[in-house]
Amino acid sequence: MAQLPLYTIGIDYGTESGRAAVIRTSDGLALAEAVTPYAHGVMDRHLPDGTLLGREWALQHPQDYLDVLQQAVPAAVAASGVSPDQIVGIGIDFTACTVLPTRHDGTPLCFLPEYENRPHAWVKLWKHHAAQPQADRINALAEQRNEPWLARYGGKISSEWLFAKALQVLEEDPEVYAHAARFIEAADWVVWQLTGVETRNACTAGYKAMVQGGEYPPTDYFAALHPAFAGVVDEKLGRELSPLGALAGRLNEQAAQWTGLLAGTAVAVANVDAHVTAPAAGVTGPGQLVAIMGTSTCHVLIGETLAEVPGMCGVVDGGIVPGQYGYEAGQSGVGDIFAWLVKHLVAPEYHQRAREAGISLHAVLEQDAAQQRPGEHGLIALDWWNGNRSVLVDANLSGVVVGLTLATRAPDLYRALIEATAYGTRVIVENFEANGVPVRELVIAGGLKKNRMLMQIYADVTNRPLSVLDVEQGPALGSAMHAAVAAGIYPGIQAAAEAMGQVQRGVYTPNPANVAVYDQLYAEYLTLHDYFGRGLNDVMKRLKRLAAAGVSPAAVPTDVPTAAPLEVAQ
Repeated sequence: MAQLPLYTIGIDYGTESGRAAVIRTSDGLALAEAVTPYAHGVMDRHLPDGTLLGREWALQHPQDYLDVLQQAVPAAVAASGVSPDQIVGIGIDFTACTVLPTRHDGTPLCFLPEYENRPHAWVKLWKHHAAQPQADRINALAEQRNEPWLARYGGKISSEWLFAKALQVLEEDPEVYAHAARFIEAADWVVWQLTGVETRNACTAGYKAMVQGGEYPPTDYFAALHPAFAGVVDEKLGRELSPLGALAGRLNEQAAQWTGLLAGTAVAVANVDAHVTAPAAGVTGPGQLVAIMGTSTCHVLIGETLAEVPGMCGVVDGGIVPGQYGYEAGQSGVGDIFAWLVKHLVAPEYHQRAREAGISLHAVLEQDAAQQRPGEHGLIALDWWNGNRSVLVDANLSGVVVGLTLATRAPDLYRALIEATAYGTRVIVENFEANGVPVRELVIAGGLKKNRMLMQIYADVTNRPLSVLDVEQGPALGSAMHAAVAAGIYPGIQAAAEAMGQVQRGVYTPNPANVAVYDQLYAEYLTLHDYFGRGLNDVMKRLKRLAAAGVSPAAVPTDVPTAAPLEVAQ
């Protein structure tokens, strides 16, 4: 009797929704997918009970993550027609760094009535930037002490990362901090709910919690940040880390009821959405930079040797695949920037065209913008609407558009913003190469790969061919591949990638004429990049400081010098 095919499930937890995919382990074929939008979305103004949030906050509700298990997974399995006894493993990935405080048993503090109106009891999403003051102090102290791990993170720790967020909780709501028995990545929390076993994956620990060589920074470093922070690792985290592709545990009875899967099904150690996408695209070796482009972009790259690259998010031995160095960089706003334009700055005539044609506003703007030649709109922008992750590592930076006139229209801005994000990616690529990590090819994954104009612009701006991940849900495929390893179908992620990876090579190639124009525009971008981003003019930070204080710039007396007193620490 022929053996029935085996399958795994990959679950990708994104910024706005969670996606589940049923994947055949023999060849990576996706039989079915299902998406569950988060009912609470991104909470950046108030909690569910109306409690107001401060500037730069971004929270989420952990119930939304459980809804994905209870809704998307059963829907995907039903649509696939696969019997649960053919599903041998489940793996998840998550946006990172997304963290929450819990009790010892994993109950989120925000689930408790006494904490439901306390913002610091909720999940801090990756793009929560209100911990920038804590990140600044983390960096300043590390520089002062010459901490050796700092260079492994490009010389700066981001406000998006675990210890900045945990320190913010301690300093702004010490009661919540004191009652938080665990401070854990949402990825690891979901695996905890699936298995009943608390694990911490080595990927997020390495990139988002400053673990190098299996070790956190020393206790006296944390004590110097705040006396009550000295025991943060042993009291709130734990030091045992689990390698990628390992078996975290097996599906417990409650999770089996949620998902419709069999209790005892293998559950893989959690991972980061960007990092699981590299093997999904068949990338397990050096020289190929995978850009996962969605609301933000994460750039992951494998290197054979260790290099310290200023402004990168981090380098971790085995952080993507075992035995090689995994490098990460990123842009904290990409798709979010285009969505902002479409939501706020598009004239009624474009809305009407979209309705008449039955297409999205994005499609209408792309149609018009694609007819322009490079430079035709006369604009250049800095892509810092959500701060800069790489290579400046500064959440206090903001956006700029130069060249606006009364003739500027929405398609012009749309193309200029896309070009700005492409310039930001080129900065990252050139920074890696200048510091000894070669990049010979870009592999694009994520939802933005559907925009053909955007893809051609990226090929022209970077002057590199673009390959494309040949599935809609790349992270879900990558998670399913890690689940296949955890279930024992493959001995390692390299073998799984060889069998299950999906990629189309060289789909977009640079246009030499466009490359020449974009080289000129990129030079202008770099001038603005360094002028506003490297301290020559800190106007962005002064404006943010005024906004945070509730003071309008117009209310500042004109006869009082403002630059000096409004300077902020670098």
